Amino acid sequence: MEDLVRYAVDSASSKGVEYAEARLHIDSGSGVTLTNGTPEPVQLAKAKGIAVRVLVDGTLGFAATNDLSRESLNEAVDVAYRMAKAAKRLVTKPIGLSKERAEQANWEDKARRSILDVTIQEKLQVLEEIEKSLNPSVVKVDLPSRTLILFDDVTDRYFANTEGSKIHGTVSRIGLLFILTASELGKGIIQRIGQKGETGGWERLKEWDLPKLVSEEAATLGKILREAKQAPREELDLVLGSEVTGIICHESCGHPQEADRILGREAAQAGESYVKPDMIGHRIGSEAVTVVDDPTVPNSFGFYEYDEEGVRASRRTMIKNGIITAFLQNRETAAELGVNSNGAARAVSYDREPIIRMANTFMLPGEYEDEELIEDVSKGVFIKTFMEWNIDDRRYNQRYVGLEAYLIENGHITSSVRNPILEITTPGLYSSVDAVGKTVEYEAATCGKGEPQQGAPVWHGGPPMRLRKVRLGG
Repeated sequence: MEDLVRYAVDSASSKGVEYAEARLHIDSGSGVTLTNGTPEPVQLAKAKGIAVRVLVDGTLGFAATNDLSRESLNEAVDVAYRMAKAAKRLVTKPIGLSKERAEQANWEDKARRSILDVTIQEKLQVLEEIEKSLNPSVVKVDLPSRTLILFDDVTDRYFANTEGSKIHGTVSRIGLLFILTASELGKGIIQRIGQKGETGGWERLKEWDLPKLVSEEAATLGKILREAKQAPREELDLVLGSEVTGIICHESCGHPQEADRILGREAAQAGESYVKPDMIGHRIGSEAVTVVDDPTVPNSFGFYEYDEEGVRASRRTMIKNGIITAFLQNRETAAELGVNSNGAARAVSYDREPIIRMANTFMLPGEYEDEELIEDVSKGVFIKTFMEWNIDDRRYNQRYVGLEAYLIENGHITSSVRNPILEITTPGLYSSVDAVGKTVEYEAATCGKGEPQQGAPVWHGGPPMRLRKVRLGG
């Protein structure tokens, strides 16, 4: 397989291209679903193919094939070459690639038990144990709709280019998605969507204690339905839990600081950005706000050591003490902006071109204990988890609706409140942060972007944070 990748690179190089790369993906995955206690048909997926990308006269061409013969690879190289040549008349500014170090590496995540060795029956048993924990007599609420999905993926990748890079990487991921709808007579309905996900083997799942996790989420829904009162609609202080901090960092820092959005390349596919290329050094928040994106966090859902352009992964500090300090870059955008790539090019399959993506986006911890964030609030709301979020295409105006939330009175958490709504701008939000907690937690998610769509595994998270004098209520 590695010989075929190098053959594709050599075939492209023989055409006199400025640059060529080839990338092999071998992917295997499964999805096991339990809906209201009934198993759904098992989803099994396997894919194997090679992608080729070439730079010719300042334009890029891309092609892929799942026919791993030399004849088919020659054809893919020819298609990519002709695509680049044909696109030249449409390109007003030649495309370049940043100068990066040629890498030779072999990396993999560590798994004590391979997911490929786990039977479908074992996976189904995990879901059945969770289903038993959701008995109404246990969670004290009726759950008329319950969807549990256990999913996994193992991918083997090899990358080579004309600059001398040769990189082999293997990673496995496992996760659970649960969707619970609770109802209470006279109180209405409420829904919780949650996801766990990490890289590693079957042992990762065993450490999560999923029956306890999901049943506690279900019990919380019942308490909200029975006890929650109308949330206040006024200016007050907010304390946001790690889950809410995480979605904010992902949506209003990670996405708008993707360099392809900033340069207008993603407008028709995934939206625009309020950030401009000259905003490095621009203050967007308070001194308490530092947000990073880091693919190297061990066992994280977005973990990788090298991106799909052969660039070594590293932590990217995107906002430091309230100042915008970096964008997520691939080699194309880095060349245009006069910097180096920071390894943010990802592709979810052999037939997808690598584009700029987040990995694990989170706020760095501060100096406060969780209780200290509460103690200094005379009147406010603690929003622990969210039910819904919305943000505009420029990632400037945003809206978050809380799920589990509580009133704060004179430094103490008191009664439960339902559906608190925060509507705020990105600078308004980050500028309102005056304190950040010590404990960082993460949530798994699948981030969508691109055309065709690419759903990339990510983490988002951070510590709890406190916002002063913000308007609650929409």
